[in-house]
Amino acid sequence: MAHQAQLGFQNAASPIMEELLHLHDHAMMVVFLISTFVLYIIALLITTTLTHTGTMNAQVVETTWTILPAIILILIALPSLRVLYLMDEVGNPHLTVKATGHQWYWSYEYTDYENLTFDSYMTQTSDLTMGEARLLEVDHHTVIPVNSPTRVLISADDVLHSWAIPSLGIKTDAIPGRLNQTTLTASRPGLFYGQCSEICGANHSFMPITVETTTLDAFEHWSAMMLHE
Repeated sequence: MAHQAQLGFQNAASPIMEELLHLHDHAMMVVFLISTFVLYIIALLITTTLTHTGTMNAQVVETTWTILPAIILILIALPSLRVLYLMDEVGNPHLTVKATGHQWYWSYEYTDYENLTFDSYMTQTSDLTMGEARLLEVDHHTVIPVNSPTRVLISADDVLHSWAIPSLGIKTDAIPGRLNQTTLTASRPGLFYGQCSEICGANHSFMPITVETTTLDAFEHWSAMMLHE
């Protein structure tokens, strides 16, 4: 979960988010080197006198500053495409969860079970217990097992929504009449918070998402309890 005055990303809780963090660091290093080089050239032009005017018509320089940016773009694009295809990979998921956005709550259906569905509403401030996050806690957590590839089918019932959990590297639009899908594999147990990331009306800020990742035994125990409710 993000904390006050945080400047960077949240800690990664899935392999995809780790890849995204590595891509970000790679791109930022390239940007840093380019910025440093440009600032050095600017400082050089300001502080020195041009005495060799022959460089104004140097084809070697023009060729270099045309080819070099293309190489830099390729160095950024190739890792980016790799992560993009990894994010779209579905494979053979162990579990499928359908998330449907409403104004202003989420409903979930575990399609591998016969009747495991529930609605998830934000917990009101007056009902919070010690240690729970205000505006992020919900009455029913979305529980998934750790180290199990999980497919999430995302749609909406009324207007555009977006199912986003930064720690898991997920942000997928929920569109009425359309079924989008994404996959996640949680790498450690914990509570991971997200929010609707598409402006969807007056209470857009009050439909959070809470994903609880547990061991497989704990997940089976939770699913058995939910089926008997």
